Amino acid sequence: MKAVVYRKYCLADVLHLEDVPTPSPRDGEVLIEVHASSVNSFDWGLLRARPMLLRLGGLFKPKYPILGADVAGRVVSIGPAVTRFKVGDDVYGDLTESGWGGFAEYTCAKQDPLALKPPGHDVRAGGGRAPGRVPRPARPAGQDDRRPR
Repeated sequence: MKAVVYRKYCLADVLHLEDVPTPSPRDGEVLIEVHASSVNSFDWGLLRARPMLLRLGGLFKPKYPILGADVAGRVVSIGPAVTRFKVGDDVYGDLTESGWGGFAEYTCAKQDPLALKPPGHDVRAGGGRAPGRVPRPARPAGQDDRRPR
């Protein structure tokens, strides 16, 4: 399969398209054929390794060479103990607990941070926004749910 890969920390000029093995789902994971992924500030931070704390996973080179935290796609295979999805389900979610990998044709993800794609939702318009990050409707002034500072 094809994936956008980086092997060292730097700017975007180190990203390149590469043939890599297609992953296999492990216990509690699904294999997703990626239809959409988004680039966000966390991907940019990992690429540049800033703040330095992001190097804890790999001091001199990235632990996960394929970026992409938000993903949308179709389940093509399931691992043992997967109970929430079946082959053919359209899903979207967050890959940060699964080692990233959204900038590839296929990626494996744990089932818990994934959700079924709502019927009629165009992933190209909404990207691979994770279920916990979907914007909530606006509320009248003074009726938000933020905690006091």
